Amino acid sequence: MPDLVKLSKFLSLMLRHQADQFGLDLDAQGFTPFEDVVKQVRQRYGETYQAVDVLKVIDGDTTGKKRFELVNGRIRAMYGHSAVREISYETVEPPELLYHGTIDSVLDAIRRDGLQRRSRQYVHMAIHQNRAEQVATRHDGKPIILTIRAADAHKAGVKFYQPEPEHFLADEIPAAFIEFPT
Repeated sequence: MPDLVKLSKFLSLMLRHQADQFGLDLDAQGFTPFEDVVKQVRQRYGETYQAVDVLKVIDGDTTGKKRFELVNGRIRAMYGHSAVREISYETVEPPELLYHGTIDSVLDAIRRDGLQRRSRQYVHMAIHQNRAEQVATRHDGKPIILTIRAADAHKAGVKFYQPEPEHFLADEIPAAFIEFPT
């Protein structure tokens, strides 16, 4: 069975960071023709991967996180690009609560400044606590889960976006809308 994690990392490299080095022309929203991406995958890996494997990666990883999307024969990375300005999404109304996984060393800054996108394009939040925990565990063995009062933040003017069913994005979340563990 092909290593889809390896393929996902290669797609991220091409679609997020080095499109020009692979001869890919990303439009203003980060999309490029799917067939061009498949050609680059085949050029790098030969027959190891097929178009169907790229489609499996687009469908999401084993934890349900979707990192890529395919629309009208064009593919893009859904989060964070260094090659494209900002990927925009339609604003949506969030659920009452969302969750964000973080680590202890940044809690004081979050208490003071809220959740900031920092080097990312958006603040990422999950609709389920366990997903937020999975994400935070990648960075630290002891994740801290913050509860975001998303509906209240939305009523106060914070814009939310939903690129895929399990996750929401925002430009920032003021500390007043974050519940910290005791």
